[in-house]
Amino acid sequence: MRLISNKALREFAARQRESGGPLQAWRKLIEGNNFEGYADLRRVFNSVDKVGDYFVFNIAGNRYRLIAAIHFNTQTLYVRAVLTHAEYDHWRA
Repeated sequence: MRLISNKALREFAARQRESGGPLQAWRKLIEGNNFEGYADLRRVFNSVDKVGDYFVFNIAGNRYRLIAAIHFNTQTLYVRAVLTHAEYDHWRA
């Protein structure tokens, strides 16, 4: 799967330094797999949730949330936001 964009991950890691390693590990799993749908995604990321049109990934033991739009037909994942857990709670409200 193709990730758009790693820049969002790097920018978040600059703010939250301890997130860099877990975010890049997540990126490698995304880029190293092809996912045909949500079921395939859950096999690799068992804590991913579908919230509306977005997929929400728990990163670093649920310390961070990554919100993504995924187009399975083109194997493209768009990072919409990377948030702390508190920022995510505010985003959902």
